[in-house]
Amino acid sequence: MDRFKTYLYNHFEQVLILAVLLSILFVHYSVYQKMAFLNFYYLPVLLAGFFLGRRAAVLFGFFCILLVLIFFISVPQFFTPVEGELNTVMSLVLWGSFLMLTGYITGTLFMYKEASLRDLKNAYLGVLEILSKYLESADRYTKGHSVRVAGLATEMAIAMGFSRMQVENIKAAALLHDIGKVDVSMNLIKKASSLSEDEKKAIDTHSEKGAKILSSLGGVLKEAVPIVLSHHKRYKDIIQETEDVRSRETTIGACIVAVADAYDAITTDRPYRAGKTPLKALEEIEEESGQQFHPEVVKAFRKIFETKAIEQDENIIPFNL
Repeated sequence: MDRFKTYLYNHFEQVLILAVLLSILFVHYSVYQKMAFLNFYYLPVLLAGFFLGRRAAVLFGFFCILLVLIFFISVPQFFTPVEGELNTVMSLVLWGSFLMLTGYITGTLFMYKEASLRDLKNAYLGVLEILSKYLESADRYTKGHSVRVAGLATEMAIAMGFSRMQVENIKAAALLHDIGKVDVSMNLIKKASSLSEDEKKAIDTHSEKGAKILSSLGGVLKEAVPIVLSHHKRYKDIIQETEDVRSRETTIGACIVAVADAYDAITTDRPYRAGKTPLKALEEIEEESGQQFHPEVVKAFRKIFETKAIEQDENIIPFNL
């Protein structure tokens, strides 16, 4: 049942368009004056163009025309008006042409909208990536951390079958997961010894501060906000918060970033300890599967680990991210 809900959420637009098309087909088959009902087929084509793009709209248009042709060949008397069969054929040709043209234009407008939104999102990401790198440049031990975390998180999201949009949201959240540290004392970030409890609490507030910074950007990075906010929470603690499919998706996104963040932190040298081997990092992450880390994410991480690392006497070549 959960898988069905997840599939329905991830493919809601496709399911909606298909449901509308099937409803129109049923009604069209039932009514007598089928010619008068043809314009209703514009609805699924417009929806396909708006939600899925030009290619999907044209394909849906072609599919609608094919179905109507099947109707016409099967029961031509339903289509033939008083004026004669030739006029009916011409009407169907004009209807089909305009249907395809409508799908193409709507899909093209959708592509332009998506391109503009993507450019705007990339501009925001570029500025915030520069800010993130500037922040990390103050501490040589975390230099490049966000880029490495984003690379690994992206690979895990792809391996787990997330859609392109979801992968982009997770990548953005991983790249910016520490952006809240700009609002934390630089002395704490650069501190070369273990932190006290109060200092740890101050550092831990960077998740909330990072989410606040991203929220101020409006809707461009809104999907990354809950991931940034939750990426330091334990899986066992946040699993109770998954009230619906959208919450579960956010949880998995945050857990992906958490595993990528932990792996890079464990394998990177710190002022107070040396970095551990990648194999040791994998073992520590798997030990916390089901507690601190999401079990499915840990499985995906191991698969990537096995394909991208060369094991020899516990000396493993790190990921090339």
